[in-house]
Amino acid sequence: MGIPAMYEHINLYNASFSPSTIHVRNTALTGFYRRYLLEKAISVFKWNGLPEEWAKNYFLYVLYCYGFIGIIQTDRFGIIPQEGVLSGYDVFYQPTHITVANPLLPTLKRQRIGTECGIIRLQPDYGGIMDIIGYYADMMALCSESAGVNLVNSKISFVFPASGKTQAESYKKLFDNIASGQPAVFTDKTLFDDTGKPTWAPFSQDVKQSYIADQVLSDMRKIEAMFDTDIGIPSANTDKRERLITDEVNANNVETASKCELWLETIKEDMEKVNSLFGLNLSVDWRVKPAEVTDNWSGEGGVNE
Repeated sequence: MGIPAMYEHINLYNASFSPSTIHVRNTALTGFYRRYLLEKAISVFKWNGLPEEWAKNYFLYVLYCYGFIGIIQTDRFGIIPQEGVLSGYDVFYQPTHITVANPLLPTLKRQRIGTECGIIRLQPDYGGIMDIIGYYADMMALCSESAGVNLVNSKISFVFPASGKTQAESYKKLFDNIASGQPAVFTDKTLFDDTGKPTWAPFSQDVKQSYIADQVLSDMRKIEAMFDTDIGIPSANTDKRERLITDEVNANNVETASKCELWLETIKEDMEKVNSLFGLNLSVDWRVKPAEVTDNWSGEGGVNE
């Protein structure tokens, strides 16, 4: 217990139970997309009324990663947000207390939610969104890796088999002259047989046939569009075709807003209780409402009626 375990040790341990599992997490590329998507999710809502002494990044990352954050009153720091552990349950099996473990708050006892402290949830089930972030980050990392490998494999050179070093040097000189753009290239007749046919049989690969990086990147855009829909960022599904009918855009608008409207409703409900308990003025709303995005996009002629 307490011993740091790096990803290679974790994967080695897991491999003894599921050796065929593809491990796509715990890589720098996945970590990059996790940070990218998490910042994108946090940007959907605009927060107002947060006291200046609060660390806004702490408040937001605890709320989105852990799913809830406690608002407590302390003798030393006043009213502050803190990560904590929920405990207890009422008749509806809702948690009744929160315990904060902070070395700068050694005397803080377990707080009763609703009377001694408040709590702000992101979702009704007290869950964060790191499961959503992790899934889409894994998918985008795999796409990015596939595109990179395909781009590397597209750099295929021509191969000329030579009978010896002298002939190989002749091939090099021949290619250099052609690549330099000379209008006429003269070479040794030993590179041709008695009938005048070239003695080389160049090996080449059909790069165009095996090139799929553009398709992989298109799929990655689709995956990110799915993520955008999940977190409340409207997507016109323009990868489908250039122009969409208004009903299709509106359908996406409803799908985009439905889940995040529930998040927004949950946050606002809890904020009202916290404001009433501590006399704060916390508020949250859409940074850009999905309906406004649709209206602006439609107004530019991007939709067919």
